[in-house]
Amino acid sequence: MILPDRLNAALKARDLSQAALARAVGVSSTMINKLARGEARESAHIYAIAKALGVTPEYLSGDSEEISGDVARHTSRDVRALDEDEIVEIKELDLAFGMGGGSYLDLPVKEKGRKIARDWLRLYTNSPASRIFLARGIGDSMSPTIQNDDVVIIDTAQTLVGMGDQIWAISYGNFGLIKRLRPLPSGGIKIMSDNPHVESEVAYDGELHPIGKVVAIIRKMAGS
Repeated sequence: MILPDRLNAALKARDLSQAALARAVGVSSTMINKLARGEARESAHIYAIAKALGVTPEYLSGDSEEISGDVARHTSRDVRALDEDEIVEIKELDLAFGMGGGSYLDLPVKEKGRKIARDWLRLYTNSPASRIFLARGIGDSMSPTIQNDDVVIIDTAQTLVGMGDQIWAISYGNFGLIKRLRPLPSGGIKIMSDNPHVESEVAYDGELHPIGKVVAIIRKMAGS
């Protein structure tokens, strides 16, 4: 399945026309147009389409927020050629969110601005740039979804843990963590790791504070 909004956003971020994508994949423009309009959702060419757009097939299908490092490099390289109104600045925090033991949140945190393409950011969230920041994950408890030293995009405008099993940056016992959260009928929140060897925990009565939802994962390509 290919979600039309993600396909169209990826086309815009890559500055590709539907016809150019069709040529790159080796399919008809009519087929790409139907996918972009939502008139068709299934395509045997999803892997080729994802490769041409520099995103993962799972991102196009809505099964994951993960993107490839190629997209990040492409965006960083091209941002210099964009007009000022096409660029936003988001904060990169000198803070590693633990995917295991965690990092203390009461330590001083340095910030630096990162300029990125506005359209690229809109692939992942429509929240204001002032509510979004980059950080790194450390440890292996969220492997294989998030690897040690992957960069995550955190949307702090989203703090209400509703739908279960989504990935969040949280404060738990003065530690900054990245975990999957699942609200429980008892009122608690189950804190889960993707690594099957790490046991889950349950937080009650304000023990856990969501910092923001992880809306994207950026990973360096091998050899980069």
